[in-house]
Amino acid sequence: MNRTIPKRMEKNSRQKRGVSAGFPAWLKRDWQLYLMLAVPMMYYLLMKYVPMYGTLIAFKKYSAKLGVWGSEWIGFANFQKILSDPYFYRLVRNTLLINCYNLLLAFPASIIFALLLNEIRHKKYRKVVQTVSYLPHFISTIVVCGLITNFLRTNGGVVNDLISLFGGTPVSFMTQPEYFRGIYVVSEIWQHLGWDAIIYIAALTAIDPELYEAAQVEGANRLHQALYITLPGIAPTITIMLILRVGNLVNLGYEKILLLYSGATYETADVISTYVYRRGLLTADFSYGTAIELFQTVVSLILILITNWIGRKISDTGLW
Repeated sequence: MNRTIPKRMEKNSRQKRGVSAGFPAWLKRDWQLYLMLAVPMMYYLLMKYVPMYGTLIAFKKYSAKLGVWGSEWIGFANFQKILSDPYFYRLVRNTLLINCYNLLLAFPASIIFALLLNEIRHKKYRKVVQTVSYLPHFISTIVVCGLITNFLRTNGGVVNDLISLFGGTPVSFMTQPEYFRGIYVVSEIWQHLGWDAIIYIAALTAIDPELYEAAQVEGANRLHQALYITLPGIAPTITIMLILRVGNLVNLGYEKILLLYSGATYETADVISTYVYRRGLLTADFSYGTAIELFQTVVSLILILITNWIGRKISDTGLW
């Protein structure tokens, strides 16, 4: 009898602590949610963290025959080769310019679009416009590049047909380097404008409607309400998104550029990611390609840290 009482007391104490039949109560109660969480966690573990092992290649003269551990260690030789590469500064210039154009044009465009949508009072019309603006984001990059190429081709392209209609001379947009950055940025705005505005639209819903009512009583018009209520209300969201954008200034996806550029437009179209693709995969120089990617990652981390520090100093808003 004396032995069973402590066992019952221990069982009761375990239940009070949230432990049931060897499993925590919170895990037994919400196992479906944790199972759903396990899928993205496994994705990031397998696709983001495990591949970090491959960064060792950047410090080695990698040989597929010898493997990562068996290849010769050469230290920072690949990084020295990057700085002496005659194409490196052109790649950095093109990457920074395209990303800066995106930052100056596409970033505020999504904010302005969200503000304009917020001013539409007809709910059904607003939903239709919002849904239509999302659609290009879900179009395959290959299809988007095919549309761009067909619209801008010299013979039969819609743009050149309009130029000819007004008495102009057709322009070979896809083979002239000076047009490439503009084509890329405009296509990015068209494709991602509505999708990028989602987070700002969500932030707008958190603003207290009574603030607008009070402003109307004081005689503030729509412009004043947008400047002194709406923008300050979504300023923290804008700051966080800006920090993330600045952190990606040296990162630019290669898919669309790879499908749009050609040898004639390398001068303005060739960026770091496309060069890594050609040098690292097509010529099998894996060590050099990995070194460039690691260099990009380190620079991006530094930019995020600096921008986050500035954001905390100016507006007390940051990622951490």
